Amino acid sequence: MDGRCVNDPEFPADLQRARIEIDAQQVARAAPQYLMLNKPRGLVTTTQDEHGRDTVYRCFDGADLGWIAPVGRLDKASEGLLLFTNDPQWAARITSPESALCKTYHVQVTCIPTANMLQAMQAGVTAEGELLRAKSVRLLRAGEKYAWLEIVLDEGRNRQIRRLLAALEIGVLRLVRVAIGPLVLGELPKGQWRALTAAEAAALSGA
Repeated sequence: MDGRCVNDPEFPADLQRARIEIDAQQVARAAPQYLMLNKPRGLVTTTQDEHGRDTVYRCFDGADLGWIAPVGRLDKASEGLLLFTNDPQWAARITSPESALCKTYHVQVTCIPTANMLQAMQAGVTAEGELLRAKSVRLLRAGEKYAWLEIVLDEGRNRQIRRLLAALEIGVLRLVRVAIGPLVLGELPKGQWRALTAAEAAALSGA
């Protein structure tokens, strides 16, 4: 790049100014791609897994999309809305703490939470020296033993919901991300993906 050898595929570059060559051939800028996937449970959010586990890229088999990277993460046991792009600047705007993008989850738990439990989730609890809290929590529905909650987060901490609920001695049966900011998972089938519209991509990044 610009006369230097760069081996890092994620090295930041101004593609409007930088000259990039591979084997002495100038590389044209790839068309930007903004995708959403309904991640199934059991897949890890990584390009390659050292333990040989299936990754989210299995869902793109045969699509010939070129290089794309996940925007944020969902752990192996979690499901739902996951974004991908080949535009690092767009991804950085979305994941920045200043983006103010809330993330909405539907969570099946192993009890019927009391009003005090719901209040504690929003007030926050300290786990391993870290304050964990939800922006909002509401009961969606309850059965005899289990319930579904809608939990909204306005910050991104590692396994935040699972750790928050564990601190309150509440188990998680399913955790599904159903929205990121204005973008809703909707009826997209599990394991399927689609391209975002220009309006959806712009709304997420604040463009």
